[in-house]
Amino acid sequence: MSHRRPTARRLLAAAPLAALALGLSACSSGAVPQSDVEDRISSELEEQVGQAPDDVSCPDDLEAEEGATLECTLTAGEDELGVTVTVDSVDGDTVNYGIVVDDQPQ
Repeated sequence: MSHRRPTARRLLAAAPLAALALGLSACSSGAVPQSDVEDRISSELEEQVGQAPDDVSCPDDLEAEEGATLECTLTAGEDELGVTVTVDSVDGDTVNYGIVVDDQPQ
């Protein structure tokens, strides 16, 4: 059985769909943990494209503040693509945010 690796082309096909509205719980520090953001980006892209990226890396936690942004990087094969995460709203402990995948590799 062969294992197909995600390609930038396939992940780029998700870019128009990547204005995904996501919701995660903020921890007591008022931020969504970095690992939760990375996992959610990967799982949402897998759902949209049919394959998860090889890796998603974010530099920090996502602040639970409307308008806060976080620039992450996803790796697909040899390509790296930027991913912008933007908080749309905060409702109690739930942080609603969207992700947008760059349309060109870095």
